Amino acid sequence: MKFTCERSVLLKEITIAQEIITSKNVISVLSNIFIEAENDTLSIKATDMKVNFETKVPVTVLEPGATTVFGEKFLSILNSIPEGELEFDQKDAKILIKPSKKSIRFQLKSIASEKFPEFPVSSVPFFDVPVKEFKNMVSQTVFAVSDDETRYFMNGVLLEKNEDKLVMVATDGRRLAYIDKPVGTDINDFGKAIVPPKILNIVIKRAGDEGLISISVTDKTIFIRFGSYNLSSVLFEGQFPNYRKVIPETQSFSLSVNRLELLDALRRVSLMVEQKSRRVYLGVKPGVMSVYSEESDIGTAKEDIPCKYDGEEVSIALNYRYIEEPCKAIEDEEISIRFTEQKKAITIVPVSEKDFFHIVMPMNLD
Repeated sequence: MKFTCERSVLLKEITIAQEIITSKNVISVLSNIFIEAENDTLSIKATDMKVNFETKVPVTVLEPGATTVFGEKFLSILNSIPEGELEFDQKDAKILIKPSKKSIRFQLKSIASEKFPEFPVSSVPFFDVPVKEFKNMVSQTVFAVSDDETRYFMNGVLLEKNEDKLVMVATDGRRLAYIDKPVGTDINDFGKAIVPPKILNIVIKRAGDEGLISISVTDKTIFIRFGSYNLSSVLFEGQFPNYRKVIPETQSFSLSVNRLELLDALRRVSLMVEQKSRRVYLGVKPGVMSVYSEESDIGTAKEDIPCKYDGEEVSIALNYRYIEEPCKAIEDEEISIRFTEQKKAITIVPVSEKDFFHIVMPMNLD
């Protein structure tokens, strides 16, 4: 195999491929990236046996062929050399990498492409969703998944079809993020799928805002296609919690506040918060929200910001990250916080109501 290509074109894709690989420090076919040069196209594949990644980039092929190369060192080499054309020449179990603008030559050992795992192929039709809307769905939910591996069924984002809507939900048991988008009724009813964040984060990082994203869901695997990328991932097994039970039907009080002012106050007050509990207090009274930390050996912090509220004075204790992360995901200038009492769930939404909301369970006040 022999081909030439521009460093910048290859670096972008090898960076993504290396993000997929789990066995980054052990030399095996699973720590290698598959490359195949044919018809002036380079196919690139990477896998951790659960998430699979494939893309194609334009190259000038002098001799077709395929091999696998150690991903970590391959990426390090690409990062170390200046912009310009590279030449790759693979013979037997070695691949020679020569940049045009430097006299250095790198030689990497390779593993035969035949040892690289085959990727699954979807057995059900794909359906299309506007890529911008799908990215918005992921952004509003993926941060709320649980990192508790003993509750693996909450380690992913629930994806389901509900009549003519596509729904995404994530929860860690103390908070919940929900969003739905209309997609019509002409997609296959795939039931419920718990999607690992890894594949969804690739979509966030790499998909543009124009065009469509194609999705197919089988019993055990999700397939996603956009641009030149083909992704697939094994789904989490297990029963996702009945999230509808925790969505409040009505809430007695509502306040509105500037989202960026609240984020800034949280950032400053959290400097004095005990990081194990991450507990901050929101004290509200007509016209004012106080964001403050509890007294500690280190000290305390309090910041007042204006809000629109005409109810009774109340204080609510919350994990500050559970307020901060939804506020970062929401793009609107003003947000609304709805609640009934100190110990019941609060709901965070944009003032101009949309198709998503965030629910947070309060903490004990002391």
